[in-house]
Amino acid sequence: MPVVESVRAEGGTAEYTYLDLSSLSSTRKAAEAMASAGSEIRVLVNNAGIGLGRGVTQDGFEVHFGVNHLGHYLLTDLLGPVMGPGGRVVTVASAAHQNADGGDFEHVLGRTRSMLGWREYAASKLANVLFSRELARRRPDLGAHAVHPGLVDTRLIPRWVRPFIRGRLLTPAEGADTVVWCCLADEVAGATGLYYWQRRSVEPSAAGRSDGLAAELWERSAAWAHAGPGH
Repeated sequence: MPVVESVRAEGGTAEYTYLDLSSLSSTRKAAEAMASAGSEIRVLVNNAGIGLGRGVTQDGFEVHFGVNHLGHYLLTDLLGPVMGPGGRVVTVASAAHQNADGGDFEHVLGRTRSMLGWREYAASKLANVLFSRELARRRPDLGAHAVHPGLVDTRLIPRWVRPFIRGRLLTPAEGADTVVWCCLADEVAGATGLYYWQRRSVEPSAAGRSDGLAAELWERSAAWAHAGPGH
């Protein structure tokens, strides 16, 4: 794998584990492999995701919600036993969460409804913010951080959109800056449940600050991850 090889070339160590977040079965197998490696996990970055698409996951969930939130929820939950005090879970969210309706969970059980998937993408990013908030409450020994990386020039952005936003795009390295900072910086040690942008804590949307909504999403996610979309 190119990433593993580049890390090793710089004198570090790296291992590869296959993970498909659109499959809860794959997520379980990956978590089992990582947990059985025998090492305590100090930092977990939930960064995989999709944007502006349509469809469902292998388990029947709306694809944005299933990949961007539910897969990460299950992975983090299963790795919890091998994450000790002081560990950090950094989840890459988005300012797009501000466009989500905080009360509509049921749409995640079917196919993408909006034309380009924007509504569903925003809902998945709100779920990222709420997930970090509730994780902080349930695991106060960890640092749970949600991050808005900015508008990053990756393949998530459709080709036809690029001419309209080219001047606002960040490089992947620029987009990763606050994510890495939340993983390593002493400034965030002891902080948890916050939402960051450009290395500072900022206030998420009203829905993103709802403890009740965060708890409800967690309970629903637990049922869906372990029993499927019919529950």
